[in-house]
Amino acid sequence: MRIINPTFGLAAAGGAKVALKPVNWATDAIALVSNSKPNARELLSGIRDKLGAFRTVDNIDFLSKNSASQPAPKDLLQEVAAKYRGALLAIAD
Repeated sequence: MRIINPTFGLAAAGGAKVALKPVNWATDAIALVSNSKPNARELLSGIRDKLGAFRTVDNIDFLSKNSASQPAPKDLLQEVAAKYRGALLAIAD
């Protein structure tokens, strides 16, 4: 199991310090990631609607795992890290 602390990210190889800036939830790109359980997409859609009350939602995207019983594939994690400043994960039933 790989656990990622979203506050700090992954440590750089060799222990070099990485400068992180806080997520600006009002403007930054956000990934809404479903674990593919029932109602996860609906939960994330509601969150997106609520965010739309105070920000544009053009750069808020829905992503999902293939199966709730499997970990997120490496390419999905890499896409989130490369394209988004923040991510919200839905675990629903």
